[in-house]
Amino acid sequence: MKITTLLGLGAFALGLSGSALAAPFINGGFEDGNTNGWVTGGGDRGYIDNGSLSPENVLPGGSLYAGASSRSAVIGAGSLDPILGTRLGSTVYSGNYSYRIEDTYSGGYASAISQHVQNYTDSSIFFAWKAVLENGGHAESESALFKVVLRDDTTGNVLISRSYDAGGTGGGVDTRFSSFGEFFYTPQWQIEQLNIDSALSGHDFTLSLLAADCEWTGHTGYAYLDGFGAVLPPSGSVPLPGTLALMGLGLAGLGAVRRRKQA
Repeated sequence: MKITTLLGLGAFALGLSGSALAAPFINGGFEDGNTNGWVTGGGDRGYIDNGSLSPENVLPGGSLYAGASSRSAVIGAGSLDPILGTRLGSTVYSGNYSYRIEDTYSGGYASAISQHVQNYTDSSIFFAWKAVLENGGHAESESALFKVVLRDDTTGNVLISRSYDAGGTGGGVDTRFSSFGEFFYTPQWQIEQLNIDSALSGHDFTLSLLAADCEWTGHTGYAYLDGFGAVLPPSGSVPLPGTLALMGLGLAGLGAVRRRKQA
């Protein structure tokens, strides 16, 4: 597992300044019930190692692109993960919809999704994700894969880069992940925040995520995405037993702020 974080990433920080309806984001939480505003893609990653796999490979113009991803889907609130069920907790972070990247079956495929925002001037960028990776006992370079990239297109710098895999040793994931049977998964939504300071304000940014089955095609990898926007949306789901940590102290603080405003 490789993680690179540059230029002011604050995971789980809850600075809620800026407009909730910031113009640069289009359908960032999939509340249109579709992928309007996003670019999607998919292709066959069989026998291609993880080092050669990136979101760009399977998005339009990429070497593996075979069309808009037919194996990914918009997911409605209340839907249970078909493999892990309540162990994974909610499949929608906030509102009525999220997006599942890749399907829940094996087959050696990869899917990606991306959105580009221009002249961004709000104080933060937020998004939330969950991932499920099946351990097939392969080397890390051959295993089911999940990648997140947030790029500053104005400078070409990668500001957030996360890569997780289901390698047989378990070294391709970190403490965000739990395990059940042959699966590594994140039972709580992982909230990412990039703080936009004066050095980044007005720049263009692209968020891209990829999920892929293993290279040898027999083990699945997929992920859920929600809440791409200028503020952290409140969780819209009731925590399931064992997943109360999803809320954390930060969201408790958010509730206190709202009560003060209403007083």
